Amino acid sequence: MVGMNMSARKRKLASAMKAAGVDALLVTHLPDVRYLCGFTGSNASLAVIGTRAVLFTDGRYTTQAKAEVVGAKVVIAPKSAMAAACEWLGGQGVAKCGFDSSQTTVAALETMRKALPAGLRRSLFTPVAPLVAGLREIKDAEEIVKMRAAAALGCRLFDGVLEHIVAGAAEVKVAAALEYQARLAGVDGMSFETIVASGERSALPHGRATKAKLPRKGFCTLDFGVLLDGYCSDMTRTVHLGRIGAEERTVYEAVLDAQLAGVAAVRAGASTGDVDEAARSVLRAAKLDQYFTHSTGHGVGLEIHEGPRLATKQTQPLKAGMIVTIEPGVYIPGKFGVRIEDTVLVTATGCEILTPSTKALIEL
Repeated sequence: MVGMNMSARKRKLASAMKAAGVDALLVTHLPDVRYLCGFTGSNASLAVIGTRAVLFTDGRYTTQAKAEVVGAKVVIAPKSAMAAACEWLGGQGVAKCGFDSSQTTVAALETMRKALPAGLRRSLFTPVAPLVAGLREIKDAEEIVKMRAAAALGCRLFDGVLEHIVAGAAEVKVAAALEYQARLAGVDGMSFETIVASGERSALPHGRATKAKLPRKGFCTLDFGVLLDGYCSDMTRTVHLGRIGAEERTVYEAVLDAQLAGVAAVRAGASTGDVDEAARSVLRAAKLDQYFTHSTGHGVGLEIHEGPRLATKQTQPLKAGMIVTIEPGVYIPGKFGVRIEDTVLVTATGCEILTPSTKALIEL
C-alpha cells in the first residue's frame, strides 16, 4: 500500500514537473521528502528525474534510510547531502532542474550551484512553484486514515483535560496534563506549542501557556494538536470557568454561529475566500468582525500549516480530499477572547468534521 502510494505521488509529480517545464526537481524541504519517499531523518535531499528518485543523506541515517525509504535509491553522502545531490544531477544530462523557491535560501542556492560543473551553474537550476506542496494539499486514502486517527486522539485528549481546568491552576499545568496524556497515547510529539490562554489572556490569539493562574470566572481557550504517525491534528475549544455573563455568552454564540457557517460553506468547488466570508459575515452582522484578526483557516497534513489558505480575497477552489481548519475567533483586548476550531475533510458535497468534540458552551 505504501509503495503504491509513493509511486502514485511520483507519477503526479512527474506530470507537474512537465507542466512546469523542468526535467528534474531537487527536493530539500523535509516534509516534501517524506511525502515522496517516506524518509523521516533531519538531513536529506531528494533528486527526482521523471519518476526516478535518489535520496541523499548522511551516515547517521544509513540504517534508518534503508528501513524507511520507498521507491528511491539511497546514497549516503560523505559530505553535504545537498551538494551530493547537485553533483549527481549535474552528471545526468538534465537541461533544467527545478527547485522550490519558497523553501530555498540564497545561501542554499549558492551551495547548489557551486556543486555543479562550471558550465551548468548559470543554466541548470530554475525556480518553480511549490510542486510537491501542491500535491500534498489533496490527501490520499492512507493520509486520510492517519489524519482521522490524529484528530480523534485530539478529541479524546480534550475530553480528558477538562478535569484539570480549575480556578487557580496554572496554564502550564493544564498544557502539561494534556501533553502527558498525549505521550502516553503514543504520539510523535505535539504539532505545535500548546495554547492555553485564560482570562484576559484569552484575547491573545496565540497565547501560549504560561504560569498565569486560571481565573475563578472567565474563558479558557485551548488550541492544540498532536503528531501521530507523521500527521498533525489541530483543534480549538473555549470553555468558561464559573457562570458566564451576558456579554461573554453573546460573543461565544456569535463565534459558534460563525464557525458553523464556515463549516457549512465547505465543499469541493467552493473558493477559500467564500468560506472565509461565510464565517466573517456572521461576525460582521454581530458587529464583532473588527475583533476577528486572522484568516478563517488553513490546510493541515504533514505540517500544521499547509495550503490552501482560507482568507479574505483568496480565490483557490477547494477540492475533495483537502483537509482544512475552520477557526473564527473574537479577541477583545483587555477583556476576553473566544475561538472555536474544527479540522474538516473536504468532500464533493460538503465536508466531514474530523474533530467532532462538542462545541456547546461548557461552564466548569
